[in-house]
Amino acid sequence: MNDLPRIQALRCFITVAREGTVSRAATLLHLTQPAVSLQLKGLEENTGLQLFNRTPGGFTLTEAGAALLPLAHRTVAASADFRTAADSLRESQRSTLRIGTILDPESIRLGPFVRSLATSSKKTEVVLRYGMSDDVLAQIGRGELDVGFYIDATPPESLASGASPERTIEEGKFLLVALSRFNYRVIAPAEWSGMVMGKSWADLVDLPWLAPPLDSAQRRLLDDVYRPMGTLPKRGAFAEQEDAMIGLVESGAGLSLIRDSVLDRITRQRNFVVADEVALTCDLSFACLTSRRHEPVIARAFSVMQSVWDLQPSNTAPAPIEAARSRKSARR
Repeated sequence: MNDLPRIQALRCFITVAREGTVSRAATLLHLTQPAVSLQLKGLEENTGLQLFNRTPGGFTLTEAGAALLPLAHRTVAASADFRTAADSLRESQRSTLRIGTILDPESIRLGPFVRSLATSSKKTEVVLRYGMSDDVLAQIGRGELDVGFYIDATPPESLASGASPERTIEEGKFLLVALSRFNYRVIAPAEWSGMVMGKSWADLVDLPWLAPPLDSAQRRLLDDVYRPMGTLPKRGAFAEQEDAMIGLVESGAGLSLIRDSVLDRITRQRNFVVADEVALTCDLSFACLTSRRHEPVIARAFSVMQSVWDLQPSNTAPAPIEAARSRKSARR
């Protein structure tokens, strides 16, 4: 006997044996009659056995054909089981990850993160949803997102010790892993220099502030500064993007919080001043529900994220965004 018969030939053998004619078998198999006849001829040549008696009334099994028919059934069934198992394994290695993004893609290293997920051995289909920091966390809480980026003030204990371990918020509901530490600075119109330089948060509360979106980290962070003082900042013009905020500040509309990394990238002459006595130190973190931390697709996302950010041991502070970017440029 030559090589083992092909599955298609066995299917033809089984169907002709059941139907008794090549024509009916061809119809059921969606093949032409010559194609079925050719498969049967090849199978008989391959086995060296005559499998059918050809009669005017149709095809009947020979003794050899009847002996081999049960084996043909088992072989075809095993082939189907093999395909099903292979498909199942392939699907288990593919998964979907819903990610809540904030800021600009470069700041959160979104490109390298998505590329690493897509090219790993366990390929992950990534669904991105852009939003504000607080809205991202709310969607994670509702199960609408799997993971996401979040900005909050660096805890005092982390500032004091320099440590940045994994931590939880909202009574342990969310797990956060700090990726980078940065400052929000207060900028003001250039002509307001005398009103902001050397001033504290309390000194700035009566000045007008720009109004960021309700679910933004900026709004939450600033409210957290002033709420213990029994007041909230006076907000005027609304702005959503940092570039728009800078433009409104330069026009004299009010004060705004801006990331230090954004200020460092501005090359044109500035028509604003940066308050020198106030700043908010924050962590850019990667978040998920604590209860889902060990789900395979989420655990893989955290592992990839830690690799993309070259995270240092947990007993050291996360690298500032600009410093991390400089290291990345040096490697190119």
